[in-house]
Amino acid sequence: MLRFLTAGESHGPQLTVIVEGVPAGLRLDARRDIDPHLRRRQGGYGRGKRQQIEHDHAEIVAGVRGGLTLGSPVALVITNRDWDNWRGPMQVTAAGFKRKPVSRVRPGHADLAGMLKYDLDDARDVLERASARETAARVAAGAVAMALLRRLDVRVTSWVQRIGVVAIDWREDVDPIAVEASPVRCPDPGASERMVAAIDAARERGDTLGGSAVVTASGVVAGLGSYAQWDRKLDGLIAQALCSIPSVKGVEIGAAAVAARSPGSQVHDSPRYVEGEGFRHLSNRQGGLTGGVTDGEPVWATVHFKPISTLLSPLRSVDAHTGAEVNAHYERSDICVVPAGAVVAEAMLGWVIAAAMAEKLGGDSLAEMRRNLAGYRRSTRRLR
Repeated sequence: MLRFLTAGESHGPQLTVIVEGVPAGLRLDARRDIDPHLRRRQGGYGRGKRQQIEHDHAEIVAGVRGGLTLGSPVALVITNRDWDNWRGPMQVTAAGFKRKPVSRVRPGHADLAGMLKYDLDDARDVLERASARETAARVAAGAVAMALLRRLDVRVTSWVQRIGVVAIDWREDVDPIAVEASPVRCPDPGASERMVAAIDAARERGDTLGGSAVVTASGVVAGLGSYAQWDRKLDGLIAQALCSIPSVKGVEIGAAAVAARSPGSQVHDSPRYVEGEGFRHLSNRQGGLTGGVTDGEPVWATVHFKPISTLLSPLRSVDAHTGAEVNAHYERSDICVVPAGAVVAEAMLGWVIAAAMAEKLGGDSLAEMRRNLAGYRRSTRRLR
């Protein structure tokens, strides 16, 4: 069973990640396998000044010896450099602690809901954990999963389709070099320029922008997930993982929106048998999933991000202490996080696929998993 837990606050000393279920024998190096993903998460046009402070690096502190995983839990630590500026307000001990409560809650943020849920009188106690800073820990865990997926011949990618009103049509073949060269991770140079201009205009207005990103896992074998129970359906697990990302308000598996307004004759993917390859489909509108089970085509989804809730020109809101109408609290933030959010979506899709493959293949070592995968692939490539 592959799972991970994270701990840490946005302005606390560090983020901590425990990754359990990684097979023994996987080569894992933080600077090679994890840090590049952390840097991609920090990038993207529209990010705030926090990214100028942090230089995220994952330190592996358990579960790896001599560059190879041991089969025991892998522990990762990401230091928050901004902690130096928050030692007083975020100190752990009670002695000498002086609280400066935040009570002007932000529309669209977890501030008020969290205060009500946990019976808190300080939104700082909520926003520190509800902050998207936590996604750095997710990206680190996802990077471990993707290191495993690479050895199982699966590759996960993402690209930005929309920022605000600027959008491009979905495309099957996207140049990853063009994506990474774009300041907004959009493969279309013209659209990239218009997206940058839209972000600049939002900044001038004191506003924020959302958008959409496409995430894809290629090389996925058929048969992951299950239709036997609702909570084992892989499309449901993917949707939950992606929807759990801060600012994500919707997830489409495959061409869901197109399917909703089209007749069945124009939607369903027709299968064919290809000698030496097994069963393939003439199209992939269902996103590589049927009945909660992978069908052998790439798994893909579109993730929709709402605009960041902290605005340079704050919205009107409420003071949770007095009930008075006030301007919302301003916390240093971004203008647009869609390019970075796409990287987080990669990590989460990679994690779900890796967990499903671990469940399907079993194995305590990478070598055992690879043997099981080779045998399973042989069995699915022939007719009975």
